[in-house]
Amino acid sequence: MDWAWRVATVAGIPIYVHGTFAVLVVFLLISGLSAGRGLVSAFSGVLFILAVFATIILHEFGHALTARRFGIRTRDITLFPIGGLARLERIPEVPRQELWVALAGPAVNGAIGATCYLVFAVTTGSPPVLSLGPTGTDFVGRFTSANLMLAIFNMVPAFPMDGGRVMRALLAERVGYVRATKVAATVAQGLALVFGLVGLFVNPWLIFIALFVWMGASGEAAAATMRGALAGVPVNRAMMTDFRSVEADRPIQDVMELMLMGAQRDFPVIADGRLVGILTRDQLLVALTERGRAGLVREAMVAEFETADVGDMLDTVYARLQSASCSTMLVLFDGRLVGLITPENVAEYVMFFGTLRPARRFFIWRKM
Repeated sequence: MDWAWRVATVAGIPIYVHGTFAVLVVFLLISGLSAGRGLVSAFSGVLFILAVFATIILHEFGHALTARRFGIRTRDITLFPIGGLARLERIPEVPRQELWVALAGPAVNGAIGATCYLVFAVTTGSPPVLSLGPTGTDFVGRFTSANLMLAIFNMVPAFPMDGGRVMRALLAERVGYVRATKVAATVAQGLALVFGLVGLFVNPWLIFIALFVWMGASGEAAAATMRGALAGVPVNRAMMTDFRSVEADRPIQDVMELMLMGAQRDFPVIADGRLVGILTRDQLLVALTERGRAGLVREAMVAEFETADVGDMLDTVYARLQSASCSTMLVLFDGRLVGLITPENVAEYVMFFGTLRPARRFFIWRKM
């Protein structure tokens, strides 16, 4: 991911911090100093925010480890200034599984908040003072409040919060995934309008939340529309069969000429009749800069690539394409290369499918 740096790997899951997170830390530090709170107090405020974001990472691990129980791998977890993101390989196909995965994150924050409250009350003889004020001196009280608020806020029934996924999972048991996503997205966008209107008169921060919810709901609905259109369709219905492969020992200048003559961007690489890699346009540009036109394809290609079988379902393959490092997947039949599939192929298939089939099938919302 651009502008994100890997800081750790826990339970086999890489953890990244986005570069913009540093901007948040600097902003909080400067804000504290500008308010006249002193260096120690300003650093204390920054440490408190870092502690809260540590629990956000635990929140995302709640999603990731629950998904792992259902055989769904998490590619990575990234921390942004507005929260965390766990990238699952795929959305759970069984509604009950999505329900448990969605509930796991808020449950982590609720458990942290409840534990802090009880431990403090037992050890001191009095409960912590719950407060989210920036000038509060009770660290435990503020930390407990922050976790309880995170648990409650994430259960708001609006995408992209966990509550929206909980709503979809419960509805999907009765009306199906696509219809459930449409209803959940509509509810989310209705709440976004409410947040926006209230924000105009009460707190401008709610306007930002409204935009966040609206875009998240639109994204969820977009993916649901795509998934509904592609469900049950084999890859060979949409794959590109008119393509060129290149030999591994061929000069990259030849590939550049092939690229200029046609619309193909990525080229399967063959050596001794075997598929050994893929050369993308980006890799070609890097190779031209580093090695010149005389460089060989095998020096620039990537030996690790995604493949699909002609009988694989298009919705599953499209989900893999979205999270893959290369935007082209090689399609095989009995181990032999027979086609290429790209997001553009999929989009064109959906476009023509919508033209040829009854329009009612596309009166659906969409997801990311």
